[in-house]
Amino acid sequence: MTPAEILSSDLAEAAQELRAKDEPFAFATIVRTAGPTAAKPGAKALLSANGTILQGWLGGGCTRGAVKRAALQALLDGRPQLVSVAPEDLLAEKGVTSGDMVDGTQFARNGCPSRGTIDIFIEPCLPTPQLVVIGASPVAQALSTLAPQFHWSVAAAPPASQENAAHQQRFIVVATQGQGDLDALKAALVSQPTYVAFVGSRRKYASLAKKLATAGIDQTRIDGVQAPAGLDLGAVTPEEIALSILAQLVQVRRSAVSLSNR
Repeated sequence: MTPAEILSSDLAEAAQELRAKDEPFAFATIVRTAGPTAAKPGAKALLSANGTILQGWLGGGCTRGAVKRAALQALLDGRPQLVSVAPEDLLAEKGVTSGDMVDGTQFARNGCPSRGTIDIFIEPCLPTPQLVVIGASPVAQALSTLAPQFHWSVAAAPPASQENAAHQQRFIVVATQGQGDLDALKAALVSQPTYVAFVGSRRKYASLAKKLATAGIDQTRIDGVQAPAGLDLGAVTPEEIALSILAQLVQVRRSAVSLSNR
């Protein structure tokens, strides 16, 4: 087994551990070098949510700051970053300065004596979007069964802590259908999710919304609840209703990604 194969195995195991804990991370790969550099194309590293190298190697400290900044930006935006670290005179020849973004490449200054150039590709790996389905109704059961097939992490209650909240999209569907609707909506809204939908009529939610306001829930959050949940597909059965809800969730999820990439 070559050193590269050993390193790849270590990276894969570390990445799997982070995925299992729903922790965000990023891969960094050197894709091009010019001039004298310690690391060469193909060198890889695994970066934590705060930009720290957990596994792998990208050379000396000349690239560390630029890689950290690019990793943090990639995790924030949810899209890859390409950073080129080069000596100041070479940046000047290109007509750019440190911090400039040109044609999808972020430029950074290499202040090390080696004066080499290193291009590094940063790929973010964010936790699977979480779908919290509150309730034991037939619609809730159907939605909980269907959602994992479309790459949702399903839970039955909002998390107790906000750990990783900045990096994980969290959607909540209240499908209690008359069994503790108000308490379920309160729990959903105070957990600061990305999106909340309520399975029920507009009239029913309007009545509940007044009670939520009386309970001190912020009016903006109350107004942001999608009620009734789901796209208007003419759904009748619990399974069809669950499908209409999931279709709307996918629509909202993908719309958010498109907006963040503009």
